[in-house]
Order: sequence, then C-alpha cells, then structure tokens
Amino acid sequence: MNLYAKLLERKQQNKPLRVGLIGAGKFAAMYLAQVPRTPGVHLVAIADLSPDNAKVNLARVGWNPEVFSGNSIEKALKDRTTHVSDNWQALVSHSGIDIVIEATGNPVAAVEHILGAFRHGKHVVNVTVEADAFCGPMLARKAQEAGVIYSLAYGDQPAIICDLVDWARAAGFPVVAAGRGHKWLPHFAQSTPETVWGYYGLTPEQAKIGGLNPKMFNSFLDGSKPAIESSAVCNATGLTPAPNGLDFPSCSIENLPSLMKPKDEGGVLHHKGQVEVVSSLERDGRLIPYDIRFGVWVVFEGETEYIQRCFSEYGVKTDPSGRYACMYKRWHLIGLEVGISIASVGLRGEATGCATGWRADAVASAKKDLKPGEILDGEGGYTVVGRLMPAQASLAQGCLPLGLAHGWKLLRPVAAGQPLKWSDVAFDANIPAVRLRREMEQSFGEQLRSAA
Repeated sequence: MNLYAKLLERKQQNKPLRVGLIGAGKFAAMYLAQVPRTPGVHLVAIADLSPDNAKVNLARVGWNPEVFSGNSIEKALKDRTTHVSDNWQALVSHSGIDIVIEATGNPVAAVEHILGAFRHGKHVVNVTVEADAFCGPMLARKAQEAGVIYSLAYGDQPAIICDLVDWARAAGFPVVAAGRGHKWLPHFAQSTPETVWGYYGLTPEQAKIGGLNPKMFNSFLDGSKPAIESSAVCNATGLTPAPNGLDFPSCSIENLPSLMKPKDEGGVLHHKGQVEVVSSLERDGRLIPYDIRFGVWVVFEGETEYIQRCFSEYGVKTDPSGRYACMYKRWHLIGLEVGISIASVGLRGEATGCATGWRADAVASAKKDLKPGEILDGEGGYTVVGRLMPAQASLAQGCLPLGLAHGWKLLRPVAAGQPLKWSDVAFDANIPAVRLRREMEQSFGEQLRSAA
C-alpha cells in the first residue's frame, strides 16, 4: 500500500524504473497515457512492427513529439526521452532497461520476446495473456531459473482476480470461487467476425468508424477470452475448473454468494475452489440489474458463527445462510492500471499474478465441422473457439492449446464442438512457443498423470 511513496522516492533519488515496451497497440496506448503522470518511471524504449503507428499512438494519447524523437536507447537514457524502433532484440538486450512489458497480443511472438528478455536478465510484465494460458507455468519456471520476475499485467482481469483471491486468503478466508463477468448467451460460442457487431448492438459501419477489430471483439464474445483468462487464473491461484469448463451462469452481484457455492448447498459449483465466469444476461437475453460484466469477483467463506455475525453486523451481502460472502471490483481499467505491475515488480520484487502450477488449459474447440485442408484462424475467428479444461484432461487427450491454433493446416476432420488435438494439425515443432509448450507437457506430465 506504499507503492506511490516508493515511486516518489525513486524520482527524488533520480533512479527511475527503466521500462521497455514491446507492442504499442490499444492496450499499450492506455499505459502510455499514464506513464507521463507516474513518478519514478522512465519508459526508455518502445519496439513495434510499425514504429510510425507507435508514434501516432503516442501523439494520440498526448505525448509531445520531442519526447519520442530520440534516435538511440543511449540518448533516450541520457535525455529521459523514449526511443521508438522495430527492434525488440535491441530493447530486451540493452543494459539500460530493467523491466519489459510484452503487449503485442501475439502469443507466438510473445513467448519469443519473453524468453529473450529472460536471457538478458529482464523482468517481464506479460500483457499477452494468451501466451500465459498455454505456457505460463513454464514461463514462470524459466523466469525463476534466470533470477528474474515474470508477472501478469494488473488492469487486465486475471491479475485483478489474483489480487482479490490473495486478499481473501491473506485475511484468513477460504476462497470458494473467483472469476469475472461476461456478456454471454450459449449461441455466442458460434459467433464469427461477421456476426459479432450485431451481438454488440453495433452496425459494421459504426464499428469501422470506431476502428474496432471484429476478430478481437469476437474473441471476447464467443467465450475464447474468458477461457484464456480463467486458465491463467487457475494456474496462478490454485483454483481449478469444473470438469466441463465454464458454465457462464446468469448472476447479479447480489446473487454471487448464493450462486457461487457448491451444488449440494444450493449453488452451481462443481466444487469449492473453482474458477467461473458469470453472465450479465439471463438465458432469454434480458439484462441483469447490477451486473458485473466488466468486473471481477471472489466468493469466500465465514467458517464460524462469530465471523458470520460480523458479516451481518457490517452489512456484508451473503447467501441466506450467512456463510458465503463476496468482494468485487465492478470495473477494470485495463492498460491504465499496468503501472501497478511495474511498481510491484520493480520496487517490491513481487509479481501481480504468476503461475505456480499447471491446473487448467484453454484448448481449441471446433466452431463448426472442420474439414482436412482448412487453415485454423485462432481465437475470435471462424474455425475455433476457446474451451477451458482441467490440465489433466487436456494432456490426456493431447489437446491443442487455443493460443497455438492459428495458421496451421488441418489434417483430419473435426466435428463441431470437439476439441482439436496436436495430431489433427500440421504444426511447426521448431517454433519457440511450440517447443516451450511441448517442454511443459513433458515436464508437468508425469505429475498430472500420477494425480489423475
């Protein structure tokens, strides 16, 4: 609770946290809007495939062009400006950078960037949660071996869920369930980039004017992003998915304590210690009042009569028994909050969420009947949708992680609704992301199989 004071101290000492950013898109632009307002931090360098677009984003969020006109990282360090280029290797290898933010949104590239940063002794804040979903446990291990910190990005929902879970446990409460909200109806799982705007209540023209990416927005709508984020939460917190993955029960904030408890106690959970995503829509499409569509929540347990009486005395919303209660954040500020991770990693040496084991997986499931020869187009596209699975089940079935289901040719037919397997696709085993995932399967496999 003293990060700001520590940042001010760094500013006074003229020893700012020196940050490099890879990827300057929408999420990163939100962070860029906050950097000039954050003491004790120097954004030394930005690497983006299109430096010109990165500079446009900097100007759009209010940066003075003089601040990012430097022609080298050395000059940026000296002048307290920001160097912009397309050279991520130079960024991660430079001794003048302490912390790297990976914000490309490309999970295959992100793994290469993160491993490169580790090799050069850099801490990493990973915004590309798609990469964490399929190899986060291995990235955490590689970071430990390199003596650096690997962290999920605060502001994105997984890290904020981790924060709520940690708060509950540190206060002595057993965590019954945790997760996020979502606008969900079952048929959204078949949505494509062609249908997404209708579900959002926009016309294609409005979306185009707003510069909105239909594939990206569809990855949220069809349930892929919730599966990805829930996988990261499980692997970081020790929570686990239900055997059939996410159920998306309709739920208001007030009903969280009543619904997010085991079925044998009147709730919907398969077990205590579960991750779940709740819908802001009733199954008939009606809006739920006081929803948590954009937020996160944790349900915890008051184990004694005294604790339950305290809940009542202080107006805590509980289930009818008074035993289960919740805490929540109704909104998250995405890239505007990433500075919390930078400060935590750089000043405390603590991640804001990091995998501690392999418990869950976001796998690619066929969105339609797929035929041999089709090319997979990844999350939010036309061919696959994300599905949350226990890691044991994914490993046993040889499932293909969603983050790697892009650009590869299908070798055999897969029926709609069925998970894809490694054996179903022609994949490149030499890609660093693939090698790391396969290493994780081998490394964690024996432990998972013995626990089955």
